[in-house]
Amino acid sequence: MSMLTPPGMGGKYRITGDKYPRMRRSRRRGRLALAAVASAAALGLIGWGTLQLIDVFTGGGKKAAAAGSKADCGTRATPSASAGAAVPEPRRITVNVFNATSRSGLAKQTADELKKRGFKIGDVGNATKEYDKKVKGTGMLLGPASSLNTSLPVLATQLGTAERRTDAARKGTDIDLVLGNGFKTLTTKKDADKALAKLAEPQPASTSSKKTC
Repeated sequence: MSMLTPPGMGGKYRITGDKYPRMRRSRRRGRLALAAVASAAALGLIGWGTLQLIDVFTGGGKKAAAAGSKADCGTRATPSASAGAAVPEPRRITVNVFNATSRSGLAKQTADELKKRGFKIGDVGNATKEYDKKVKGTGMLLGPASSLNTSLPVLATQLGTAERRTDAARKGTDIDLVLGNGFKTLTTKKDADKALAKLAEPQPASTSSKKTC
């Protein structure tokens, strides 16, 4: 009986020979597995590169164009159909001239000049206590709410530095010109005529936001 045979066992269970069974994997099998993994990785890289090239020469340009279109798609200002409100001529505007300063005769002198420039003249005299000696600037233009974008800007061409105010409770269409402590003279007729001509020009259409895509 061989020394490798356990005690009490014999016959077909006898172990003969002087070599133990091999328990390690074959080196050749491990190398084959490693080679298969490397080949699969190489094929994957080649396939990915091929897809990238195909995308560049075919669909990539379309995707880029689509992305560019979405990027360019934004809100742009485009002209609308509405036009600015027409302004009245000076001869259709009645101006009341009031003197809020301590200088006498200033209201009449100013009213006479405005009349020469085509405006209608209404009341002329001293300002009420509400404004007397209280207007520190060159003057104040006061009119009804309806005059904000009509007659008020027309009179403002004659004294561009004057403050503009509207009174919703005011009746009629007259405009008050209250001369302040800083008043010296009206805007020169040449400059006033230029401002008036520019004001009378057709107003550019207002812009509205519109998506371009």
